[in-house]
Amino acid sequence: MAVGGSADRRGVISTCNYEAREYGIHSAMASAHAMKLCPDLVIVPHRMEKYREASIVMREIFHNYTNLVEPLSLDEAYLDVSESTAFDGSATRIAEEIRQKIYERLKITVSAGVSNSKFLAKVASDWQKPNGLFVITPAQVDSFVQQLPVSKIHGVGKVTTSKMNQLGIHTCLDLRQYDLVNLSNLFGSFGPRLYDLARGIDHREVKTSRVRKSLSVEHTYPVDLPDGEACQKQIPILLDELSNRLQRLGDGFYVSKAFVKVKFSDFSTTTLERAGTGPGLVDYEQLMIEAVSRKAKSVRLLGIGVRFGGLETGNFQLDLFNHA
Repeated sequence: MAVGGSADRRGVISTCNYEAREYGIHSAMASAHAMKLCPDLVIVPHRMEKYREASIVMREIFHNYTNLVEPLSLDEAYLDVSESTAFDGSATRIAEEIRQKIYERLKITVSAGVSNSKFLAKVASDWQKPNGLFVITPAQVDSFVQQLPVSKIHGVGKVTTSKMNQLGIHTCLDLRQYDLVNLSNLFGSFGPRLYDLARGIDHREVKTSRVRKSLSVEHTYPVDLPDGEACQKQIPILLDELSNRLQRLGDGFYVSKAFVKVKFSDFSTTTLERAGTGPGLVDYEQLMIEAVSRKAKSVRLLGIGVRFGGLETGNFQLDLFNHA
């Protein structure tokens, strides 16, 4: 079973159960391709209102133990329980009870990871899915991280993993053989972060709010848009949706750039942004003309958005139910 859009309308898989994953199905995969991998796959539509209700309940449970909660998605969050008085401050017992409370109220099983940093707590939360609890104590950090595959490091995707493997880097212990200068030369600004994470070092604090850097909307079309003219006709529709979302943000946001995103029929994607442009029809029309002209292909997806700069408003809680 999977949750996603219809295969005959270019839908995309949002998530799937573990039985479906055995066929190679995963999130962000085209529903049509998923059906080829597993012809018996049952794809059910999204139920955002149900997800919203469950997410609210989970957050209420989290806040029974600490106010330091950093939501990552509808069903995932970092919790700093270092100052919690529950169970004499035992993070493991707190995690156990949170899992139990969520099941009692929602009949949903969840996995949890416990450690002394966000990096390792995230890794631990994935270690014994589904319905698992994994703990990495401070005394276990060094030995655990040494054997950790570099692919488990947040921010290391398939391309970076492949590059590392070609260099003989497969685990964090391998990564430790490279000093800070070498890692910076090889991986740019990500180098210093890799240097720390390979040693289990992550000083990031749990933040209860974050600064929004951008806002965008995008549509995938059931039938390809054949040319630039057809794309231009979609801009007012996209702009109306974007404008509504911008209004909900309120005052205090300075738009520094407007941008467009185009995905062609061959699944290649191009984006174009320009400083000094705003969320106006003429700006998006000009950007779209230039972006679409980059390839002589029909278009399956269009997106428009804005980037914020010079933020003076500080932090605020992102809305998990809107696209950022």
